[in-house]
Amino acid sequence: MKFTFLQKSISSAIALLICAMPVFALDLDTSVDDEIRRTYDPSKLEQSLPSLPKTAPSQNTSPKNMPAPQTPPKSLPVTPDAKPQIGVKKFQNDFKYDKSTAIRIKKGTKFRVKSNSVISDYLAEGARVSFTTVKPVTQRYITLPIGTRFTAVVTNSHKPQMSGNGGLVVLMVDSITVNGQTRSVHGKITKANMKKIFFNNMKGKRSYWKGVAKQIDKGENFYKKTRRTSSKLADNPVGIIISPIPVVTGMIVYAVNLAGSPLFAIWYKGGRISIPAGSEFEIKLLEDVYLY
Repeated sequence: MKFTFLQKSISSAIALLICAMPVFALDLDTSVDDEIRRTYDPSKLEQSLPSLPKTAPSQNTSPKNMPAPQTPPKSLPVTPDAKPQIGVKKFQNDFKYDKSTAIRIKKGTKFRVKSNSVISDYLAEGARVSFTTVKPVTQRYITLPIGTRFTAVVTNSHKPQMSGNGGLVVLMVDSITVNGQTRSVHGKITKANMKKIFFNNMKGKRSYWKGVAKQIDKGENFYKKTRRTSSKLADNPVGIIISPIPVVTGMIVYAVNLAGSPLFAIWYKGGRISIPAGSEFEIKLLEDVYLY
């Protein structure tokens, strides 16, 4: 240990002596600094600088006038663009001729017609169907013969949905053809297959409560099945011990179906709406129609 310390001390002393030798001294060249001092006098540089101006020069640049954004006055109401009705066709308007000399078919007139194609909830919005009258209709100065043609457009439709909602078809009658002349009309369907319909909606049967009853019947049938199983087990001396288990299970399942039937019935879909071609309908005019 002492030898190591002595060895380190001797090594450090030798290193210091070597660094102090003139051979290892740095020789700095200061001739360049002396030349700069003789050429440039730092005290004279400050006197040769120009004086600063007392006031800043005025800026003559005028601000640019930015155009204000053109916005409509707040007092003017903004009306959205009118949305055209789906598939509705417009024919000759009644104001292009004199109503006093035209033949009028009164608002509220009803026509018994038959469908020329199947009408069902498969029809998409915008699809068109046609009807043909099966009885003549007499108005003042005119009798609309058998075979007068009406056309209608599907304005809304959907297939059966959850919660027992049935299919839907909504038709709007928009034209009539009499003796080769086609005119715009506004009418609706009041009877479909000789059954009254309301709000112009032809709907499939709603089956929500039917789904509730079906769910209760499932629980009841399962309970009856477990009772029969328990009766068979009770006839056996060995099975009489476990015979109450099926009955208890059936009672639990029956109670769950009875209490949860309103919730389970949501998954039931309603009935479809499909009326075959040749079925009778009733069309009612909602506005006057003028012929000439």
